[in-house]
Amino acid sequence: MSIIRLPETVINRIAAGEVVERPASVVKELMENAIDAGATRIEVATANGGKTLIRVRDDGAGMGRGDLALAVERHCTSKLADDLLNIRTLGFRGEALPSIGAVSRLTITSRMRGADSAWSVAVKGGRTGEPKPAALTRGTQVEVRDLFSNTPARLKFLRSDQAETNAISDVFKRMALAFPSVRFSISGSDRGSLDYAPTTREERLADVLGREFAENALVIDAEREGVRLTGLASLPTYHRGNAQLQFFFVNGRPVRDRQLLGAVRGAYADTMARDRHAVLALFIELPPHQVDVNVHPAKADVRFRDPGLVRGLVVGAIREAISREGLRGSGERARSTLEAFRAGRNVSAATASHDWRQSPYMPLEPNATTYGFSEEMLAGFDAPSADAALVPETHVAATQYPLGAARAQIHENYIIAQTENGLVIVDQHAAHERLVYEALKKGMEKGVASQILLIPEIVEMTQEEAGRLVEHKEEFASLGLVFESFGPGAVMVRETPAMLGEVDTQALMRDLADEIGEWADEEFGAGGMKARLDAVASTMACHGSVRSGRLLKAEEMNALLREMERTPNSGQCNHGRPTFIELQLKDIERLFGR
Repeated sequence: MSIIRLPETVINRIAAGEVVERPASVVKELMENAIDAGATRIEVATANGGKTLIRVRDDGAGMGRGDLALAVERHCTSKLADDLLNIRTLGFRGEALPSIGAVSRLTITSRMRGADSAWSVAVKGGRTGEPKPAALTRGTQVEVRDLFSNTPARLKFLRSDQAETNAISDVFKRMALAFPSVRFSISGSDRGSLDYAPTTREERLADVLGREFAENALVIDAEREGVRLTGLASLPTYHRGNAQLQFFFVNGRPVRDRQLLGAVRGAYADTMARDRHAVLALFIELPPHQVDVNVHPAKADVRFRDPGLVRGLVVGAIREAISREGLRGSGERARSTLEAFRAGRNVSAATASHDWRQSPYMPLEPNATTYGFSEEMLAGFDAPSADAALVPETHVAATQYPLGAARAQIHENYIIAQTENGLVIVDQHAAHERLVYEALKKGMEKGVASQILLIPEIVEMTQEEAGRLVEHKEEFASLGLVFESFGPGAVMVRETPAMLGEVDTQALMRDLADEIGEWADEEFGAGGMKARLDAVASTMACHGSVRSGRLLKAEEMNALLREMERTPNSGQCNHGRPTFIELQLKDIERLFGR
């Protein structure tokens, strides 16, 4: 077969396939051009999910007749000379407009600042007409009609109008977050209107992500070796079922980067369930030569010159912010509780509609009959007694403590504490689980004390599970868990961590085998061994924490509260469940009409 030169129209359509994936891609490219032109106002209009109409209008610098004719030719740009390592604009490849014109009916109308008139140029199926005089007060208006009409195969693969509309909304919001000083508006027959007035970054974040997010967010501000990280990240107890509300910006450019997603996952690993995702907007500023934005024509991917530095900055900044906030918990659950009361909901019916046994936050429940606080973990705790449910006045601690003074224990699991301004409800199992976990992590630095079992315990399992455990027995030994192989399908446990007290060794070892089984699918990145040990410590802590159903004395309850106040990240257990909910007195009084 002979080699032939492809026609220019085919070449343009092939190039368009890389840049124009769907209507949202067109909106992104046109909004980026408007920003680069210095626009202070950008208006977007769409119809049928952008398939039949996309119109973007701005008040930027505009173009004259000569520039307008060049703008629709491939590789013509005003934003790049010859240095691909010093890119300071959103666009730079000179491919967006010709690519859009190759797969649609494109019309560009523009008027330069100070010019007497505007000019317009039309592109249909890759063929460009002559510029003509037009009417426009200022800036540029780009109108894209019948997208992919000349490439029906691509049109067939687009999703529903609503799905494409949602994708455009996502792009619009990302640009609005990136440039809060610009006014953005979007409207059309396929959507409701949105308008974001010029404001501060904090206010724009609240406008786009909601006031509730702003009220439950941590301020992120850190710098390392010339790389600056700012933004807001949600409290560990404020999360979503997917990562769609995670926004990343590099030098003002909205990006989707797997490395950044992994860094966020690592930062919340200790405080959030694996199937839950934080809500955040993070802004990274660094010298242009330290990041490559020319990885893909769509410019959504970036490659950092020092990825370890960026990952470490993200993980460290988020963890420091979580630790800095101490006992601050999400107000979302308290509000939900109060709203349920106000609405007069039937609590038993609401409970019945949600099977707590299917919850991802359900703690592992071994089959042991008794569990206690270890002496090493919480010194001074006495054995439980039958009268532990109510706290005598003489045993009540001062209510000025952050978590207040314990007043009662109800349903053998929830501690009711009185504060100066309301009350706190503490889940004793979730709270103690976090305390044990943090103690295990701290103990790893100098070695976790172990207790020798009087009679070593044999744990039978599959040969694969036993093999996985034995392969990592040295790491487990650093956590005070000592065992060895006992045949092809069993391990013999000789020592367990002292701080766990009495544990169900059988259940613990099987859960740890399951934990290791998931390591192959996890991306631990830098600090991988520490991340693995933290995951093991989390599983062990769940088995060593005080169980639901144990009655506590007044001294035990108050000791638990004081220990929570001293322990980092104690606002949530290591599965992401909140350890306490605080209700303000004014809200409680409002329920009773006081």
